[in-house]
Amino acid sequence: MGMTMTQKILADHANLTSVKAGDLIEAELDLVLGNDITSPVAIHEIDKMKVEGVFNKDKIALVMDHFVPNKDIKSAQHCKCVREFACKHDITNYFDVGEMGIEHALLPEKGLTVAGDVIIGADSHTCTYGALGAFSTGVGSTDMAAGMATGKAWFKVPSAIKFKLINKPAKWISGKDIILHIIGMIGVDGALYKSMEFVGDGIKYLSMDDRFTIANMAIEAGGKNGIFPVDDVAIEYMKEHSKRPYKVYEPDEDAQYDEEYVIDLSTLKPTVSFPHLPSNTRTIDNVGDIKIDQVVIGSCTNGRLDDLRIAAKVLEGKHVAKGIRVIILPATQKIYLQAMEEGLLRTFIEAGAVVSTPTCGPCLGGYMGILAENERCISTTNRNFVGRMGHVDSEIYLASPAVAAASAITGKITNPEDI
Repeated sequence: MGMTMTQKILADHANLTSVKAGDLIEAELDLVLGNDITSPVAIHEIDKMKVEGVFNKDKIALVMDHFVPNKDIKSAQHCKCVREFACKHDITNYFDVGEMGIEHALLPEKGLTVAGDVIIGADSHTCTYGALGAFSTGVGSTDMAAGMATGKAWFKVPSAIKFKLINKPAKWISGKDIILHIIGMIGVDGALYKSMEFVGDGIKYLSMDDRFTIANMAIEAGGKNGIFPVDDVAIEYMKEHSKRPYKVYEPDEDAQYDEEYVIDLSTLKPTVSFPHLPSNTRTIDNVGDIKIDQVVIGSCTNGRLDDLRIAAKVLEGKHVAKGIRVIILPATQKIYLQAMEEGLLRTFIEAGAVVSTPTCGPCLGGYMGILAENERCISTTNRNFVGRMGHVDSEIYLASPAVAAASAITGKITNPEDI
């Protein structure tokens, strides 16, 4: 029986000639990731193991991004814990204020993730790196601790769903619209513990930033991971950002898939997820009159340079509606600097938005954009659960940067075509 891309990567890292869905394996890890929320728990667990050091100081990444710069004493204590651990073990890839960025944008930018890797992270959106042809998945903090100590992790080999993307998307259609369409189609548990493997000639029309967005939200469909084939676009990205060798895995012709879907990108419309599930989607022409109070453009899903360029294109020469709060968060310092050099920050500020240091803050209801009772936010983040961004009686609508920026101008959810 043939293997999928994911199964081939896992078999290789488990030193096995083949694996099949449902097998339990122990795989060697190329990278273990943690942030300022999840790492302290892992550090306390690794202390209990009484191990000497970590398996490889170069293969651990600790990124302070959720509550950094620290918003309160508790977050400061968490960062202090991680900082001391990083110093004690001489962790090479420790990123704090001034160097940090949102972890899932920062690590590919730093060249720490490449095709063929097996990566675990104590953050559910670790599946982002599948955009480069890696197997990456979120784990709990105790698994992170075991990974830091041993360099290995146990996995149940996932079965797979194939998504064939065909044709060229229309002007305002981005990776966010594609993945929201898919999640709306299969549901938040439609890919539960399965590998979401994206193929098809439509991929050539997607930038790396689009692919990162799609892989990032595989978890919102319940997926174990999302993964793309390694084409010239991915290779060029890795050559630009990384000095590490990469390995390309391709699925066998007789690889088994639980389901196969064909997505005609040319037929997609801008898509919005209504409260309180990412799967509660509507196309922009079926949204109705939804007034908003706040707009957030950023996060590990949509804080990359392409996202900011699109938002600036919509906002240029215009001003946000009176009473609307617009918060824009470049995902890394490098993206922030490039956005500044391109004049994007000027566009945002002149339009009436604020630009924040890189942080996950508002996405998880941490800081920099908490919602009050009965407030509505349209956001380029990835989750819109009850209370996700603040008060349990607030509402979050998920959308692309283009739709979010257009909505900022009108004060209600709006098609960018109408701006």
